[in-house]
Amino acid sequence: MRLPPRIPSRGCLQIARFFATSVPIPRIPQTIIEKVVQKYSVSLPNGKIVKAGDYVMIRPEHVMTHDNTGPVISKFKSIGAKKIVDPRQTVFTLDHDVQNKSHKNLAKYANIEAFARTHGIDFYPAGRGIGHQVLVEEGYAFPHTLTVASDSHSNMYGGVACVGTPIVRTDAAALWATGKTWWQVPRMVKVELRGKLAPGVTGKDVIVALCGSFNNDEVLNAAIEFTGEGISALSVDDRLTISNMTTEWGALVGVFPVDNTLLSWYESALAKLERRTFASKSIPPPPEHPRINRRRLDALRATNLTSDPGAQYSSHLIFDLSTLVPHVSGPNSVKISTPLPKLESQQIAIQKAYLVSCTNSRVSDIAAAASVVEGKKIAEGVEFYVAAASSVVQAEAEKLGHWNKLIAAGAKVLPAGCGPCIGLGTGLLEEGETGISATNRNYKGRMGHPKAQAYLASPAVVAASAVKGFICSPNSLDTTSLPPAGAPAFSITSGSSDAAEVPQAEEPLFPGFPAAISGRLLFAPQDNLNTDALYPGKYTYQDDITLERQAQVVMENYDPSFAGNVATILPSLSASEKSTKSGVVLVSGYNFGTGSSREQAATALKAAGVPLVIAGSFGDIFKRNAINNGLVCLECPELVADLTAMYAKGGARGAGGREGELTVDKGHEIRVSMTDGNVTLRGSDGERTYKVRTVGASVQELWVCGGLEGYILKSIRD
Repeated sequence: MRLPPRIPSRGCLQIARFFATSVPIPRIPQTIIEKVVQKYSVSLPNGKIVKAGDYVMIRPEHVMTHDNTGPVISKFKSIGAKKIVDPRQTVFTLDHDVQNKSHKNLAKYANIEAFARTHGIDFYPAGRGIGHQVLVEEGYAFPHTLTVASDSHSNMYGGVACVGTPIVRTDAAALWATGKTWWQVPRMVKVELRGKLAPGVTGKDVIVALCGSFNNDEVLNAAIEFTGEGISALSVDDRLTISNMTTEWGALVGVFPVDNTLLSWYESALAKLERRTFASKSIPPPPEHPRINRRRLDALRATNLTSDPGAQYSSHLIFDLSTLVPHVSGPNSVKISTPLPKLESQQIAIQKAYLVSCTNSRVSDIAAAASVVEGKKIAEGVEFYVAAASSVVQAEAEKLGHWNKLIAAGAKVLPAGCGPCIGLGTGLLEEGETGISATNRNYKGRMGHPKAQAYLASPAVVAASAVKGFICSPNSLDTTSLPPAGAPAFSITSGSSDAAEVPQAEEPLFPGFPAAISGRLLFAPQDNLNTDALYPGKYTYQDDITLERQAQVVMENYDPSFAGNVATILPSLSASEKSTKSGVVLVSGYNFGTGSSREQAATALKAAGVPLVIAGSFGDIFKRNAINNGLVCLECPELVADLTAMYAKGGARGAGGREGELTVDKGHEIRVSMTDGNVTLRGSDGERTYKVRTVGASVQELWVCGGLEGYILKSIRD
């Protein structure tokens, strides 16, 4: 990992530790994901062992942005930043709207390239390929490293044992300016793959079946570690596909282990890189590839990381690969998956088929589709679109003859890029049409018209369907070698771990952060309280709206009286101690803040006088926006359960309070210690105590600085 020079601290930024924290001898068992995060965490307290739930400041190996680089540049400049602190950490890949040749889009691309050249940033132009594929091919995503991207499918890097996870644009700007951003380590989920896939069953079938079998948020906002003897028979391309779609499954990370299959894949990749040159006995060899080279592979073999015995997992899912037949996802939902033999009998007609995206457009995918269509023609009335995941993939597919077989069958070629997968460019689904795709998302309207039907399947099934004109299996599929066409065998153990839960150690507070937050408790007995309820959409694009006005309209779509009630309560509150922050503490149910990414959902609550929100769980993007703007979020399911039983109508969230109120106010006072996580609730019926996991020093520092932008400003100030 390359490191910039140490810079002096100023303002709220104390000693800036840019060196990744080395992994100590584990006194507490860690998963492999926790070990990698430990390696890339900075400014940890001495002896701190990183565990799920911890808030840490991370310095990732790399950060990638794509077509959204333009808005990140604007954010970067708006906060006063002028210099990329570590250009070698940053990667730009243009891949989303590559079919768009309008003057406006070409000018945007040119501006991004100019910015990259000015700052010495690695830049991959439109046509080179989809960013996630490029990062794998060029070694930016590498085993046992942490690489982030401002795109939800950065989970894909887990296919090569890299911890990849998405960030938002403000995080990207922070990383450009400081090299760092904060992250809460997700809960750990072990997914054990047993058995071996039958011939003709692929990694795409695995993840489609997983999304359909475990479709009740079992892995929502989790970090998945894939284990089990079934992994050894999965190719790296299969692993990349599975990790890619852990995003649709709901996870934030999906990591496979380093094994002989992966090491052999890297040996092959290294050989291909070496063949790019003209080295001979008389010509000295060129410099080694900066990221995929012999030294790095030898080091990986010598220091392979594994999870410790006794490492903790919130859930253990078991999936038997030997019971799986080809599956199809949809229509219009990844939570619906059907065994192909059952769906095939319906002969669902299609009008469009797609072999595109970072999910399934690698060489092996193209080869599988080519073997199906060889000597055949695409059915009349069907359009079959193909795009390689990268120019490197397309060149190899052409060399091997696979590409020409697709073209000869009548496939329509698109440039290497995202295209139809995200609803951009040629070939989108029109009203009333049905399409089958080897992509990762079939949400309503994503690939075209909202009144179209979209299914997902493996490349071979997509190609066969394009040839026959309806959803079907390829002729080469030997049904006698498949298991019975029912649901695959799976099981789950929830709320358990390989070891007793380790209590959170008390850590020193960052100077200036309150020792406690206290005040009046208001309870909104709702699950899935979305961002439109928190901050109405009609105000979202009023760029000149003040924080004072945001405070007046907060929660307007949920409870129009909320803002007024908070304003009435605040004058009566006062902190009992100087080190205590007072205000209204909002408590709500699960998945608080789900929905859009509007920052105002967080800033409006804070502006209204709510310094702390406690919920059963949070929408991940809301939590990032909240912490980036200095609003503290804590999870306490036990408190939510007690308040629901006592005050929610029928003892269930969703129907308001027992007296019909949307926001319950019983005069309770709450105090949350930010040092040890002790929660004290006082009311007319006495006192109750609870426990929460507090936020770490990284989040505390952001709070002291007034949010992430304030932190960046103080970090870059001379």
